[in-house]
Amino acid sequence: MPRFNETSPVMGFILLGLSAHPKLEKTFFVLILLMYLVILLGNGVLILVTILDSHLHTPMYFFLGNLSFLDICYTTSSVPLILDSFLNPRKTIPFSACAVQMFLSFAMGATECVLLSMMAFDRYVAICNPLRYPVVMSKAAYVPMAAGSWVAGSITAMVQTSLAMRLPFCGDNVINHFACEILAVLKLACADISINVVSMVVANVIFLGVPVLFISFSYVFIITAILKIPSTEGRKKAFSTCSAHLTVVVVFYGTILFMYGKPKSKDPLGADKQDLADKLISLFYGVVTPMLNPIIYSLRNKDVKAAVRNLVNQKCFSQ
Repeated sequence: MPRFNETSPVMGFILLGLSAHPKLEKTFFVLILLMYLVILLGNGVLILVTILDSHLHTPMYFFLGNLSFLDICYTTSSVPLILDSFLNPRKTIPFSACAVQMFLSFAMGATECVLLSMMAFDRYVAICNPLRYPVVMSKAAYVPMAAGSWVAGSITAMVQTSLAMRLPFCGDNVINHFACEILAVLKLACADISINVVSMVVANVIFLGVPVLFISFSYVFIITAILKIPSTEGRKKAFSTCSAHLTVVVVFYGTILFMYGKPKSKDPLGADKQDLADKLISLFYGVVTPMLNPIIYSLRNKDVKAAVRNLVNQKCFSQ
């Protein structure tokens, strides 16, 4: 006779998180909370200055405002759940809430990949075709480009989440993760997941592979155009306009490659340590990158720094 918990449908999931390392939970609660507050403050300020400062009403800063809003949405879809799991001994999440969380995190990740490629195209036109920039990157062009990034990310997230949630879950309901990460959820399905695997591969090619190639080719042309500028000051000024975006791209995709490209340990004891390391890397990836984005753009962009100073001065004088 099969046991009841192996045949009854799963109504919710248990998030394992750092349950095996309770001493780390309080420390990471404080650390992640502080980083989350920095994310909300840093990206919130960037959104505010790109809206209030008329000098920043350009395609580049419009995309930057979208990126900052996306980072807030991405972290908010998982960080509050993670923080609660650090304090709550019952680390459970309902089936429907898991689906919503999985959709939001997947949608934000896919949208960011497309949005970064749109920002690369903006820099390509600005540096390689500066005379045509006002025409090519008009408001009628860059607003639909940003909207298309959001729509594309939402559609693929809806497809992946629907395919995952229609699977039967009738056995183990423990997710060895901090949140409802789609690959961790698929491992618990008691049915064939070949369609899910194929769809995930296709989505990765479209939303990871294609943007990486597009960004790479864009920067080949950008760097070539910069090297042709006769003056050193001109080359420096041209490169400074895209250095912040290039830094964000390297951090974003470099972390992804590090997470999924490193070899797996075959030793059981080493696998346990690697499992903890993978969780922590995934955790910090979800908060470090959104935290670094506003810092990178603030430190490497004179216009943003000037806009922030003006905003602070106006606030001080108004009081």
